Amino acid sequence: MLGPLHAQITGREVLLDGPRQAKMLAALLVDANNLVAMERLVAVMWDENAPATAVRQVQDALSGLRRNLAACGAPGSLISTRRGGYQIHLAPDQLDLLEFDHERHLAERHTTPFETAVALRRALTCWRGNALVDISSQVLELDAARLNEKRAATHKLCLSIELDLGRHREVIEELTALLREHPYDEQVAEHLMVALYRCRRQGEALQVYERLRRTLADELGVDPTPPIQALHLRILAADPVLAAPVPASGPPDTRPESPGTTAADPVMAMPVRQLPLDVPDFLGRADVLAEIARLLDGSAPNRAPVAVIVGGPGVGKSSLVTHAARLASAAFPDGQLYLNLAGTSDEPRDPALMLTEALRALSIAGSAIPNGLSERAALYRSLLADRRMLVVLDDAGHAGQVLPLLPGADGCAVLITSRTLLTQLPGARHIDLDVLSPAEASELFTGIVGRRRVEREPAEAEAILDCCGNLPLAIRIAGAKLTGRPAWSLRVLRERIEDESRRLAELRIGDLSVRASVELSLRLLPSDAVRALSLLGLLGPYTLPGWVVGPLLDRSDAEEVLDTLVDASLVRLTATDAVGQPRYRLHDLIRTCAVEIAAPLPATDKRDAIIRVLSAWLELVGRGTDRLPAAGLLAAAPGSAPRRSLPDAVVDRLMADPFGWFDAESDNLLGVVKLAVDWGLDELAWELAAGTATYYDHRCLYQDWQHGHQLALGVTEAAGNVRGTSVLLRGLGQLHIYRDEFDRATHALESSVGLCRDGGDKRGEALSMAMLSTISRVQGRYGEALERVEHALAMAVGEGDQHLEAQLSCSMAVMRLMHGELDEAESWFSEALRQARALDDGHRVAVVLRRFSRLHDRRGDPDEALRCLWQALATFEELADERCAAYTLLEVGRVYAGQHDRDRASPALERAADLFHRHGDRHDEAACWQLIGDLDAAAGIHDLARQHRDRAQRLWQIIGDMHLINGQERPSSP
Repeated sequence: MLGPLHAQITGREVLLDGPRQAKMLAALLVDANNLVAMERLVAVMWDENAPATAVRQVQDALSGLRRNLAACGAPGSLISTRRGGYQIHLAPDQLDLLEFDHERHLAERHTTPFETAVALRRALTCWRGNALVDISSQVLELDAARLNEKRAATHKLCLSIELDLGRHREVIEELTALLREHPYDEQVAEHLMVALYRCRRQGEALQVYERLRRTLADELGVDPTPPIQALHLRILAADPVLAAPVPASGPPDTRPESPGTTAADPVMAMPVRQLPLDVPDFLGRADVLAEIARLLDGSAPNRAPVAVIVGGPGVGKSSLVTHAARLASAAFPDGQLYLNLAGTSDEPRDPALMLTEALRALSIAGSAIPNGLSERAALYRSLLADRRMLVVLDDAGHAGQVLPLLPGADGCAVLITSRTLLTQLPGARHIDLDVLSPAEASELFTGIVGRRRVEREPAEAEAILDCCGNLPLAIRIAGAKLTGRPAWSLRVLRERIEDESRRLAELRIGDLSVRASVELSLRLLPSDAVRALSLLGLLGPYTLPGWVVGPLLDRSDAEEVLDTLVDASLVRLTATDAVGQPRYRLHDLIRTCAVEIAAPLPATDKRDAIIRVLSAWLELVGRGTDRLPAAGLLAAAPGSAPRRSLPDAVVDRLMADPFGWFDAESDNLLGVVKLAVDWGLDELAWELAAGTATYYDHRCLYQDWQHGHQLALGVTEAAGNVRGTSVLLRGLGQLHIYRDEFDRATHALESSVGLCRDGGDKRGEALSMAMLSTISRVQGRYGEALERVEHALAMAVGEGDQHLEAQLSCSMAVMRLMHGELDEAESWFSEALRQARALDDGHRVAVVLRRFSRLHDRRGDPDEALRCLWQALATFEELADERCAAYTLLEVGRVYAGQHDRDRASPALERAADLFHRHGDRHDEAACWQLIGDLDAAAGIHDLARQHRDRAQRLWQIIGDMHLINGQERPSSP
């Protein structure tokens, strides 16, 4: 691929069926041995305006590529299907790019200049021309440019080392050619000047400088930098030091450093790269981009610069800021954070939730995220201290929404878009963004419609732009109509726009202009598409999967309607998510218009449509939860809310990776609860909120868990929904237990118990009572804990709930073990294990084995304890249950520690500590470090023991729970 794309297997050339397969192969090769997401493959294939069937077409192209590779003898495992995409598997000697990178890495490890130069030369022989020179894809062009730049950098480094080795005669020709390719590169010019001077060609060396000076002055308006000016003077003075080569001790380290980041800093180990995709046909705005660039320049006098881009709807604020941020990304090596504040929507984002999102991006998760706004903001600022990061805050509504999100660090900068002036932001520079200039508007329109059509009817094109008022959104809507209707002349569209009765309002800056453009588009749509758009507007400002249109319209063939909306540029295909779903979004202004269109519809029609969509969401949530590892105490029996099934093929595709589906829909999981609450659908609200608890539990998404439950709790309490309220209180009780908020947990769970008794919900009462037993056990009230477990178990048996019975049997065993009743504990453990195996519940079996290991260890049988633990760990790792895996590793460490086997205990405990740290579980992380420190001390390594014990002490001080000094297990499901 380092040249024209070419593939062969055992000497046979691989024939590719057209440009799509070539793009597919190129995309896989660029990221060889790494997952290439479906979203990226769609972008590679179409650049923009991907069809609704994009995922299927990518799959077809991939199948064809596999067939052609197999025809030449390629193994079936060459391209594997991975979650959310594909991966090609190649050794370094099977791909020129991998071989090039391998040789460059060898060069970095060599200690002598000669060996380094030889390795770099080998790397350069991998190239046959510019990378992917025959592939037409805007996305891959960026990768090709990056690779070509890497080649140029390697070539420069090689020539620099060879120049220092005294090979000045040999490098002159290559330096001359390289300077011809990169006429502004002063480093290449310096090397060439030195090489010529050492060959006694002083006049030619001075000519190189003069040509460089004229080029920079004429084309860029700048002078050469001081270092090359100084070299010029030294050559004029015939400096004898230049005559002899300077010995080189080795190649410079060309790997970029990220200021403030060290190997010991896990928070910022990987830069954050959240910027949205750049607009492929972005143009103009040169003055504004230059002003933003000056503000973001690290050498500028203003510290922590804040720029607010202000403009009316549809002028392209977000596109401009994304483009400017990408241009400046190299100046912010620690990353770019992007947050959409949705300030102009009906539901502006809460700064506290935005900080949660930002902290997660910075690798802070679970209970490690503080509860209060000010505490989150303080942690956020601390994490960005001494970093160089660019923060983009899109669509800010008011200053109060922005202030908590300002980093305050000297090396950081902030770009904000807003429709209003944010005068309360200290030191912020406001930049007003107007509509496009006539020339820019014409260029944008021509790029969309095609130059030939515009040149055939230039007067009609000018008239269309006049009606659009040069507003980018209106131009794009008008251009999309023409692109989708190649038989139309421009005159047809101009006549429709110029007719005010058809436009309904002038196209100008402001809501009226955008509304008129949308209404113009709607006039060309069939009635079912108009209805779909109006109902989509009711779902809120979310990026939605395409299947929602079917339930909205109560029809199975809704994909065609969605395609119509996409073609009309009223709904945008934004991406393909990790599970292969195309995702769609209404521009916020179009969504506002859609809500207005829906206003005259009968209230019952709108309510029924919302119920159908939420019913489908509820069914998917239930299907996904059923495929997750065991739900434990969080599972609630279904209520009376309706459920709507999607086609089995759709469900099977979405649920092939249930965690991936929940991850992709994380924003919508809260959005649908909010939608149910807004429409007063209390039964749907609590079932949707409760249904996600198992997913939130596995991912430790405690903020989302709490937010959804509290939203639903408000509507169930107002409606007097006893069952829903009891379930939500139980979920909040478990959440409080995880956060060690035992008083709040007790209050919630006791209320849940009372409601269950009032409603005759024996199973619910048993679940809440079991959770209360956890609190009693953790707080040392073992008699009370045992009594509560016995009560819960009796109700579970009475209700015939075998899963809960198996779980509580294990809890009984734990209680007996804590009382020292080892024989009783063994009997209960054996029964729990028998029940779990009879239910074919692998996760429950693993939990029982983990708990059972304590009994074996107490009885002096560490080998049996470890056998149970290794078996449990294998199950948890297979199910991707990191938290249970961490608990198991902690038990492994304890068993080995009991045998004074530090070499085996410490690695297990360190793995457990890492998992606990990732999920914000400070209690158990501290327990790990304390035990590691004890092992260090026993081995006589007192300095290391002090470091590990201090680390545990700091964690306990943070949570203010010093009484857990012995590393008691974090409270979880009994």
